[in-house]
Amino acid sequence: MIELDGSIGYGQILRTAIAISSITLKPIKIFNIRINRPQPGLRPQHLTGVLEAAKLCKAEVKGAYIGSKEIFFIPKKLEIPQKIFIDIKTAGSITLLLQTLIPILIFSKNKTFLTIKGGTDTSGAPTITYYQKVFLYYLKLLGIDIKISVEKYGFYPKGNGIVHVEVNPVEKIKPLKLIERGNFKNIESYSIASRELEKNKVAERQINGLESIVGSTFRNIKYVDTLSIGSSLLALSIYESCILGKDGLGEKGKRAEDVGKEVGLELKKSIESKACLDKFMSDQILLFVALANGSSEFTIEKFTEHVKTNILVNEILLGVKFEVENNLIKVKGIGF
Repeated sequence: MIELDGSIGYGQILRTAIAISSITLKPIKIFNIRINRPQPGLRPQHLTGVLEAAKLCKAEVKGAYIGSKEIFFIPKKLEIPQKIFIDIKTAGSITLLLQTLIPILIFSKNKTFLTIKGGTDTSGAPTITYYQKVFLYYLKLLGIDIKISVEKYGFYPKGNGIVHVEVNPVEKIKPLKLIERGNFKNIESYSIASRELEKNKVAERQINGLESIVGSTFRNIKYVDTLSIGSSLLALSIYESCILGKDGLGEKGKRAEDVGKEVGLELKKSIESKACLDKFMSDQILLFVALANGSSEFTIEKFTEHVKTNILVNEILLGVKFEVENNLIKVKGIGF
């Protein structure tokens, strides 16, 4: 059994390790889970990820309860049903749950249809629009075919968003070669807000704030029915060979224009980095290239704690070796 110290990577070490354990059927023990957080141990959305992954690989799990700082995860056999429904029961992030489940589901023998109820646009997680426009773009480059559609958006605190995910099985993951961006194409904006905010033109004002920083964008505006009032904004800088994305959430008491300005300033940092992967995609791609059939090399915006954590977990559980030089990452995948 492989042991991992959960204090080094907050919830990220849990998501990555559970996914790898489920795929490879290697038993793991994770201790000190989120020990440095204000509410240490497993929170509801982490527990949901562990238990749902366990169903997919018939795992024996010990210590799976809210607040637990130590779990044993012992997978037996990968056996994925064609239709899956998951209710997070809170505004817990759907995209963070997908970080655990997608690497497992792509190794199913059949197409999988997954429906998740929870938060689509929540604090501390990629928005569902980021997943649709950026995450899926890079998975397609790796030969992974996934579709995500939103039936209903869900903001904090009630959530209740509904997302449908169609996952096609993959035989071998392609390596990623991404050193140069290619020519710049355009900047796109996706602004979503609850129907109650339409009168005050919140979605438009978020983009106005964004455009005050990055210039004009191809605007996509949507007002939607939600249980909790909220808004989100995604900005994309699109090139011939890559996409950089930054997202943000509306907050009570914060001007919509300020939400847009913050997203614009963050996107500007990504653009100025000259990297092909923004700082959020930089850590999410690592498990897939570690499993790929061949050598990958790509440039990232920033070595975040999540990047460092995912490199460490992949090296321990998969036996790969990442080479890091400035903002360039190289790795030879195991061809799983």
